[in-house]
Amino acid sequence: MNYSETVKALQNRLRVDASFDMMSRRITVGHRPATIFFVDGLTKDEVLEKMLEFLAAIPPQDAAGVHSAATFIDRFITFIEVDHTTDLNTVVTQVLSGVLAMVVDGLDGIILVDTRTYPVRGVQEPETDRVLRGSRDGLVETLVFNAALIRRRLRDPSLTFEIVKVGRLSATDVCLCYMADRVDGEYLKKLRKRLQSITIPALTMGQESLAECLLKGQWYNPFPRVRYTERPDSAAAGIAEGQVVVLVDNSPAAMLLPTSIFDFSQDTNDFYFPPIVGSYLRFVRGIIFLATLFLTPVWYWLMQNPEHIPPALEFIRIEKMGEIPLIVQLFLVELLIDALKLAALNTPTSLSNALSLVGALIFGEFAVQAGLFVPELLAYMAFVAIASFTQPSHELTYAFKLFRMLFLLCTWLFHGWGLLLGMGIMLVILVTTRTAVEGSYLYPVIPFNAKALGRLLWRQPISRFNAESRREN
Repeated sequence: MNYSETVKALQNRLRVDASFDMMSRRITVGHRPATIFFVDGLTKDEVLEKMLEFLAAIPPQDAAGVHSAATFIDRFITFIEVDHTTDLNTVVTQVLSGVLAMVVDGLDGIILVDTRTYPVRGVQEPETDRVLRGSRDGLVETLVFNAALIRRRLRDPSLTFEIVKVGRLSATDVCLCYMADRVDGEYLKKLRKRLQSITIPALTMGQESLAECLLKGQWYNPFPRVRYTERPDSAAAGIAEGQVVVLVDNSPAAMLLPTSIFDFSQDTNDFYFPPIVGSYLRFVRGIIFLATLFLTPVWYWLMQNPEHIPPALEFIRIEKMGEIPLIVQLFLVELLIDALKLAALNTPTSLSNALSLVGALIFGEFAVQAGLFVPELLAYMAFVAIASFTQPSHELTYAFKLFRMLFLLCTWLFHGWGLLLGMGIMLVILVTTRTAVEGSYLYPVIPFNAKALGRLLWRQPISRFNAESRREN
């Protein structure tokens, strides 16, 4: 390939003159002119310095007669991760991702040296996925580090990390992690095909952009069809059970596929306690979460029909109605709780406690004294707001919240039949929901698999049986 034309083409396509961080430097290798291209800030300076020092010391007689890029690499490149190509598109993509490209006069290809390094934070425990016991490391935004954290836990040659590039502009690295001898081969094939067919410009929002490309249709469906984790131990456990973990570069969250709604009943803490304790925690979490879904709709229906209140529940009656209709109060408090969450999310840490205190005072005692809300309603909504945090999946929490509001609306319109209508709508959506790529969202209930269902409801002892494929069970 022509050296001058290749260098000029790369300088134009990489816009070396326009971007301050796009570096191009001319060097001499064995009396041959050469040019290197790299991105400042994504290249290890120490490695680059040592490599250039070695290349500059190559005697001319040793480099003479070498016209093959592969031969040049074998003789003069001591770096481990190195390749060569003649495709300029590949070179441009690799350079923009941090790889160093070297064009040497007289060679039949361009040499690519993986000297990249990315700015990265520490692998500290994720804020939203904590455990009382267990490892304190977490996934980060660098793909190769995440692969290392998982590989450290599964030292088996069947563990495979397969790279697929997604996005015409971003060319984002998406990694499929799976055990070759445990994964469902047909599902993996379809997932790979779906990823390769994505044609969006860029994955600007990381794994969320990818999830929306995989989960086509049903925009009205709030149920999450992807389970996320920022813990490498949880990701490794899913891989060992036969799931596919999808890692997206620049994102610390791993996607576990396929996912059914019953998978969200599991929490990492369950496996760091004895089986009986872990099973109890699952039971408590399930009961409380169902209570958050039905507590306020059922209470509102009883307030509409006080004659149906049993004697044992007389204490739930409202002593004094507020100035605002009860259904409006319920929706207002639902919105105010989310407003407080958003405010706390955007409040500096040093002020978050003060904000919570002020919010409790304003929307609690003052609101009741002003006659805006009845105290019974605030008590029930406070329970719902606190109990929603027992569910580790924020996506499922908001799905249940939306259906709770639907139940309230239907109950207001059609009373008891409206509550049944809302439950019917939710059941229909659950039955018609499909997992990412394919599969039943209600597995192992539909299709029924008693052994797999038992494992989800009852925390099994950590043994060789827990490592079996979820589809084989």
